[in-house]
Amino acid sequence: MAEKEFSTYKGRPLVRCGDELYYGSMEDRFVIRMQIKTKKEVNGLEVADKVAIQLMCTDPDLSPRKQLVKASEKSGLYLALDIADVWLERALKS
Repeated sequence: MAEKEFSTYKGRPLVRCGDELYYGSMEDRFVIRMQIKTKKEVNGLEVADKVAIQLMCTDPDLSPRKQLVKASEKSGLYLALDIADVWLERALKS
C-alpha cells in the first residue's frame, strides 16, 4: 500500500478535514490542532476569520483533558499557523 503524501507547511505535515486542521506529525510528542470558528467573505472567497489553536500531546494514554497543553484564539489562518509553528517548534525542542 502506497504511503499518502500530505501538504506541508515549513516542512511539517498540514492536514485539513472540514474546519479542522492538524499541523505536525502524529509520530512526534506534540501536534497542533486548529479549528476554524468563524469565516468571512473577502473578494468573493470564504476565508477563516477566528481560529482556535491547541497544542496537544499525542500520548494516547492521557485523557483528552490532559493532552491539551496550551490554547489560544487568533484572527486569520496565517496568524494561527505562525503561532502554531512557534509553539510546536518550542514543544518539540523541550
